[in-house]
Amino acid sequence: MNQNARAVPALQLPAKPSVAALPNAAARAAPKRRLPPLGALRTFEVVARHLSLARAADELCVTPAAVSHQIRTLEDHLGVPLFRRSGRNILLTDAGQACLPGIRDGFERLTSAVNQIDSFGQSGILTVSVAPSFAVKWLVPRLDRFQEQQPGIDIRVSASNQLADFASDDVDLAIRYGSGRYPGLMVERLLPEAVFPVCSPDLLAQIQSPADLQSQMLLHDDSPDDDQSCPTWQMWLRAAGLADAEWKRGLRFTQSSLVLEAAIHGKGVALAKATLAESDLASGRLVRLFGDATPLDFAYYVVGPERKVGLPKVAAFINWLRGEVALPA
Repeated sequence: MNQNARAVPALQLPAKPSVAALPNAAARAAPKRRLPPLGALRTFEVVARHLSLARAADELCVTPAAVSHQIRTLEDHLGVPLFRRSGRNILLTDAGQACLPGIRDGFERLTSAVNQIDSFGQSGILTVSVAPSFAVKWLVPRLDRFQEQQPGIDIRVSASNQLADFASDDVDLAIRYGSGRYPGLMVERLLPEAVFPVCSPDLLAQIQSPADLQSQMLLHDDSPDDDQSCPTWQMWLRAAGLADAEWKRGLRFTQSSLVLEAAIHGKGVALAKATLAESDLASGRLVRLFGDATPLDFAYYVVGPERKVGLPKVAAFINWLRGEVALPA
């Protein structure tokens, strides 16, 4: 070896990072992407739904030019076009198609989260599930008094004969006609129920005794509430000593409110539920016939999950119901 040759320094390689250090280093190396403006994302979702700048502008209450500006802002931020023109129409590009489902799902989740927050407030929408006849004849005529007391709470009446599923339905409270046995729920008895014959004032002169019913049209309540204690016309006539009377004739309805409306219009005589007929009796649209009412085993109950009953708006509605029950008819 040439003694005069200069020594070549060894090549210095960077130290190999430890396995534990790799994730942190990778995280530092990956650039953080700044999210686009929320307004631009919302505009994109609306335009993608309508595929029309004009209709999107109408929904967003802005001008078409403002919509175009928001879309350009979003496309500049992402670096890709999201829409393309095809004649007079606009279509989504591949990039637009790819990102639309995630953006749409994100807004649906945001809406759901805000609704959940709103349900814990003292104001907002309160959804009450109730049978249609009870809603028409008892609840709705009284709601103006609740609105006067609680102007910040908007009532949504979900009228259905199907029992509300509090686990899946968007229902805060229910008023149910039944036995009162609802496991796992808060249950409070609201109103009893009883039955008696009623007719319009025009028919009253023709009906002086139960025997006169044999010449009248009978109105039948075929409501699907499964109340075995509620008498049919056959049962009522037998109890009145008219076992041989023809009871099958007449009109039949699947809603108690329709039975009462038919009686009001002079179509015949009805076996009316007292709670539902209360306002029509008070106004003189109906008159009660004969003696005592037949009390029923079923009653009206306020029902709800414990997690919602304590919410201010739900508690306010329950307290209002208690006050209404205490008021004279």
